[in-house]
Amino acid sequence: MRTLVIEPLSKAAFAPFGDVIETDGSDHFMINNGSTMRFHRLAEVQTASAEDQAIISIFRAQALTMPLTLRMLERHPLGSQAFMPLLGKPFLIVVAPVGEVPVSGLVRAFVSNGRQGVNYHRGVWHHPVLTIEQQDDFLVVDRSGSGNNCDEHFFAEDDQLLLAPTATQG
Repeated sequence: MRTLVIEPLSKAAFAPFGDVIETDGSDHFMINNGSTMRFHRLAEVQTASAEDQAIISIFRAQALTMPLTLRMLERHPLGSQAFMPLLGKPFLIVVAPVGEVPVSGLVRAFVSNGRQGVNYHRGVWHHPVLTIEQQDDFLVVDRSGSGNNCDEHFFAEDDQLLLAPTATQG
């Protein structure tokens, strides 16, 4: 079983999967008579049809036991899905490129610094939210509308992966 190397989250490394939502290094301009810095359009909500709506939710996630055997990934073919940590705690991100099914050998893992969120583009395979802390809250922006917007893929036993938070690279 391959153990995923957990990479620091960066805009360049995450670009094939979506957007990193962060203020560091992002374009901005002043608003409200100079009292507020606006970091504009850090990510775009993607939807499949004009009838879809972008919605905002809060997810309260519980930590899973680590190391974790990754048996499945999911994707949202009809809309993007963004996660922004509300409590400033780092969290893990596991992704695979868009495709009919996720390819185990192309799965990557990242860790947010707690001030970075992610926006998974439509169709990007990912693991459901993975908090490192016992409990964490996330602001979630995603799509609401008709049709099935969640596909799950369960890996064959020999394609499963191991996620161990000590497997980080600098």
